[in-house]
Amino acid sequence: MSAIQIKFPALTLKAGPRALQRIRERGLSPADVGTLPGAAGGPKALGIQGLDLALFGDWLARAPRERSLIGASIGSWRFASACLPNASAGIRRLGELYSQQRFARDASMADVSRSCSRMLDDLLDGQDASILSNPSYRLNIVVAQSHGLLADDRRSSLGLGLSSVICNNLLSRSRLAKHFERVVLHDSRQAPPLTTLNDFPSRYLHLEVANLRHALLASASIPMVMEGVRDIPGAGPGTYRDGGLLDYHLDLPYSGSDVVLYPHFTDEVIPGWFDKGMPWRRGDSGRLQDVLLLAPSREYLTHLPHDKLPDRKDFKRYQGDDAGRERHWRKAMDESRRLGDEFLELVDTGRLGQHLQPL
Repeated sequence: MSAIQIKFPALTLKAGPRALQRIRERGLSPADVGTLPGAAGGPKALGIQGLDLALFGDWLARAPRERSLIGASIGSWRFASACLPNASAGIRRLGELYSQQRFARDASMADVSRSCSRMLDDLLDGQDASILSNPSYRLNIVVAQSHGLLADDRRSSLGLGLSSVICNNLLSRSRLAKHFERVVLHDSRQAPPLTTLNDFPSRYLHLEVANLRHALLASASIPMVMEGVRDIPGAGPGTYRDGGLLDYHLDLPYSGSDVVLYPHFTDEVIPGWFDKGMPWRRGDSGRLQDVLLLAPSREYLTHLPHDKLPDRKDFKRYQGDDAGRERHWRKAMDESRRLGDEFLELVDTGRLGQHLQPL
């Protein structure tokens, strides 16, 4: 493969202590990777599509093995796409379907939920069983069961419930246990790639064809934007919402000693969605010691429309100009091929370790 001729690095590369030492000493091969996390982030996923294509369409396939994919919100949709029979086609299809979404200015939560449900139907296209029988990948979907006022989709109740969450989170992240229970729905062939979860009430359930779409839709159901998903089959009665509420960037205790390869939207790990404005709340280095994080560099972002990855605010920014939003998002997807190309060039030439920073 020919070297990439660029004036600035497209990727920021950060690694936890054990991954940093390992890669600097031995380099990185696809056989080293046992787990991939996928963060919540909505349209930001389109901005790293090229990285997903390089990983799932090329690099990981060079050394097939059992790997755990654990995602919240759009992260679970990205990984479900990669578990389809043709990973590259699935990842591209997700980008196309997401870009084509249209919402009226006065769209209700029910309207958005119906639109996303149709998008999910189009994405999976009756291939649900193939996701759960993928020979290499084991899908894990993180959702948040909501309690009290947060179980209600009426805006008045939901608004009060979210205000209580914000106040409790300011006092301590652990107080979110009053409002949410973490549920990880996972491929029945393998336990989730995690050690004991003791930060919040948590439970594990098997993914089945009967609950796969429910779990994916719930994991992306942002409060006040979409309705919660009721009574996921096998999970029991209740209201299930976006997994990113508790696990925004998957700051989780990963098990084993394999490399945890993390294609991410940003170069930092924020524990929960409500921690975004709290810079003192960042990932635990003990939990992330085997993580290799790949993210767009700040220089790379300055060459995108509005100097950023696509995000949900673009729906308002381009209200009445969906064609303009699509052009912006397609440009971001096209440009993101550089992210994947740069990663492949660094691992293939053995220079990845030279570019690592501590996470």
